[in-house]
Amino acid sequence: MGVRIDLHTHSTESDGTDTPTELVATAIDAGVDVIALTDHDTTAGWAEAERAVRERSPSGRFRLVPGAELSCSSPDGRGRDVTVHLLAYLFDPASPALVAEQSRLRAERRARLREMASRMAADGFPVDPDAIMAGLPPDSPGGRPHLARALVRAGRVASVDEAFARYLGATCPYYLPRTDTPVHRAIDMIADAGGVTVLAHPFATSRGQDVTPPVVAELAEHGLTGIEVDHPDHDPAARARTRELAAELDLVPTGSSDYHGTNKTIGIGQETTAPEAFDRLVAEAVGAVVVG
Repeated sequence: MGVRIDLHTHSTESDGTDTPTELVATAIDAGVDVIALTDHDTTAGWAEAERAVRERSPSGRFRLVPGAELSCSSPDGRGRDVTVHLLAYLFDPASPALVAEQSRLRAERRARLREMASRMAADGFPVDPDAIMAGLPPDSPGGRPHLARALVRAGRVASVDEAFARYLGATCPYYLPRTDTPVHRAIDMIADAGGVTVLAHPFATSRGQDVTPPVVAELAEHGLTGIEVDHPDHDPAARARTRELAAELDLVPTGSSDYHGTNKTIGIGQETTAPEAFDRLVAEAVGAVVVG
């Protein structure tokens, strides 16, 4: 079996259920060789994950790519703005512009989570907004999965997916919008911090919104480095479409599980990135180094 590289995973520092240490152990036990830690709008898990790599893989066989997933607003190519997700890798986490923007986003995400929980509690749902907020790691932005898990624990729904489908999805009664970073600004911030960017699951129509190929072409012109081709939410047609677009635009094609622990049924390493694509990303980044 070749090298297995998974460039999209989450820990408890955002909306996953594995701590950074557990995430590293899960990956190693699953036979994955490289993972990227891409928590939402935070780098708080980097230090713990790096320690875990050095402790669990002192030989350097296993490697960690420090990263983050940024929620951004973008034109969709049809006259609307939609949310897109930008995977950022190997950037300097101390970049002032990036620190300021991530701080703003975390504060807004926390306020949004509390308000959603408070509205549900006021309507008789068995959730405690104070307890949910107290359970967040200090630098975690928090998010709807934390509220969804509270509903599961209370027995109101059977799963996180059910909580999103009935109460927390974008068309559901307790959903509240958020203010995301404009995608062009996010690409610029990561580039200025020495990192590279990959557009995550761009044609995942099951998520309710996507962008057109001309939008991706414009982002590539603006400095986007890669595009996520193999993702659990991409069907075969979307994968073929994305792979063709990557070749046309000379974007690095990646594959990733988008692992969230028990919040999703996807296993770590279920989707992977080719070693040559990974090497291209690393060669273009100068803000941070691969650990291991």
